[in-house]
Amino acid sequence: MKNYFYLLLLCLPMALTAQKQSKATSVSFEVNGNCEQCKHRIEKAGLALKGVKMIRWEIPTHQLSLIYDPNKVELDKIHKAIAAMGHDTDRFKAKDSIYNSLPMCCLYDRSESELQ
Repeated sequence: MKNYFYLLLLCLPMALTAQKQSKATSVSFEVNGNCEQCKHRIEKAGLALKGVKMIRWEIPTHQLSLIYDPNKVELDKIHKAIAAMGHDTDRFKAKDSIYNSLPMCCLYDRSESELQ
């Protein structure tokens, strides 16, 4: 009986850890930008957040592919972090002052973006 008790004590932490683990979520969305500097800035903003596993922004399509843990970071927080760097997403628009401080090559057409 004593051996079963010790076995239970050994297995309990492993069972609790396995239960807490979550599956990563994969999403894609549009982020405005133009060049390699934009790519670096956008990807760096996402990777700075705990819970973001992988991020890739494609210059020609403006599509951001993302793998993240929704238990560690909310998707809106990722959108906001990118917008805080001066790049509009399909959910949040960057502040004008931040957008206007981007290098000239990074300034994109904002006429279509209506989000705040």
